[in-house]
Amino acid sequence: MANKLSKTPLSILDLAHLRQGGSVAEAFHNTLDLARHAEQWGYKRFWLAEHHNIPGVACSATSVLIGHVASGTRRIRVGSGGIMLPNHAPLVIAEQFGTLEALYPGRIDLGLGRAPGGDFAVTRSLRRDIATSGDDFPELLEELRAFLAPAKTNQSVRAIPGAGTNIPIWLLGSSDFSARLAAKLGLPFAFAGHFQPDGMVEALEIYRRNFRPSEVLERPHSMAGVPVMVAETDDQARYLATTPQQMFLNLIRGNPGPLVPPVEHMEWNALERAAVQAKFRAAIFGSPETVRAGLEKFLEETQVDELMVVSNPFEHRDRLRSYELLAELAGAGQRAEEVNEVVR
Repeated sequence: MANKLSKTPLSILDLAHLRQGGSVAEAFHNTLDLARHAEQWGYKRFWLAEHHNIPGVACSATSVLIGHVASGTRRIRVGSGGIMLPNHAPLVIAEQFGTLEALYPGRIDLGLGRAPGGDFAVTRSLRRDIATSGDDFPELLEELRAFLAPAKTNQSVRAIPGAGTNIPIWLLGSSDFSARLAAKLGLPFAFAGHFQPDGMVEALEIYRRNFRPSEVLERPHSMAGVPVMVAETDDQARYLATTPQQMFLNLIRGNPGPLVPPVEHMEWNALERAAVQAKFRAAIFGSPETVRAGLEKFLEETQVDELMVVSNPFEHRDRLRSYELLAELAGAGQRAEEVNEVVR
């Protein structure tokens, strides 16, 4: 079990969170600053996730923000974690990511999900047809992949740019639906353990057990999202972690908002505490040694090939420090040079 972490690529998932008293411009500045540091520290990927109508989360125009981050970095892979495909016409996504791939060749990832990235009102506004539930995701995915493949002679509609780019596609999920689909199609799969840890091990096992080799992958390749907070001491890390805990608590209470300062004691009732703890069941908060041990155990239990880390303290400097300490304890910089990439 020991030393598995040192051989596992680390990546970052960012939502361009606003802080209490902060602005959207500040959030975007911090996102790019984090990506630049992550590149220096040896992280493999920097992903942004599509969300809508959530106060405090500014990554709704995900493709635009991916371009912003890619333009300000040089080597790190930048992508979506993910684009909620049922919200969009596959042709539009093919054109957007074809454009990104042309601008930043060999650095763009396309992670896809089937949730709306918001509530019922968001679904109605984005999809117009309220009967759409994401069940047509496999058909939309097939259409998108066709647009990204080399254009056929008799193809009446082409993605320009986009056709022939074959941008790496990941299927994302918090259940076994996308795990089964990714296995069937021979695509890489990422589980959203950072907000829905229940069923994670089972979904990953289903993916590996049912995987069919494809032109994309010869063998299964998986990733898991995990909340991590690293600080000099366990107590400091647990204190900083009250910020993302309050974020989920406010969401449960129907009052989502920006990141708030950490607190010495959480104010919640028993049901709220249980609900928040359930969301953070996979979370690992602590000193470098505590986090190292926790991640080694996590990797042993999940058997994933990559880790997508989420760390959201209130102060940007604390977020940078958390990711820096994680890179140091995992040897990310050295590993980035040694790892033979399976999925670009």
